[in-house]
Amino acid sequence: MDKLADVDIEALQAALADASGTKAVKRLMVALAYADGVSVETVSARYDIPRATVYSWLDRFEQQSIAEAITDDSRPGRPAKLDRSQRRQLAADLARSPAELGYDSAEWTPERVRNHIEQKYDISYSLGHVRRLLQESSAGT
Repeated sequence: MDKLADVDIEALQAALADASGTKAVKRLMVALAYADGVSVETVSARYDIPRATVYSWLDRFEQQSIAEAITDDSRPGRPAKLDRSQRRQLAADLARSPAELGYDSAEWTPERVRNHIEQKYDISYSLGHVRRLLQESSAGT
């Protein structure tokens, strides 16, 4: 067990006492278990984490401060195709009946929503993404 040789165990324990967030707590628990002599294989099984992830987390503790090691880097992803204003308008449209907007139907289906987005905004989405948009709309977000 050559990892974490230069990591302050008391600092890990203090960070665990102050930690908020499931992932931060889990990373600290993994590091403390490993520092306590528990093998990577056992830690992996105990916390249901792939061994490669355990090694990656341990490397983070060796290379970064504890505060950095327990948090993920920002992953903003691809910009949304529909901007905020368009999303609000789409939500307003979906709150109405398709018939009110000139469609020959009383219910929104993913296919109909996809067609509506293509016609109104000239934006193409997969049916899977349209289903997510429908879920967001029905959740009020």
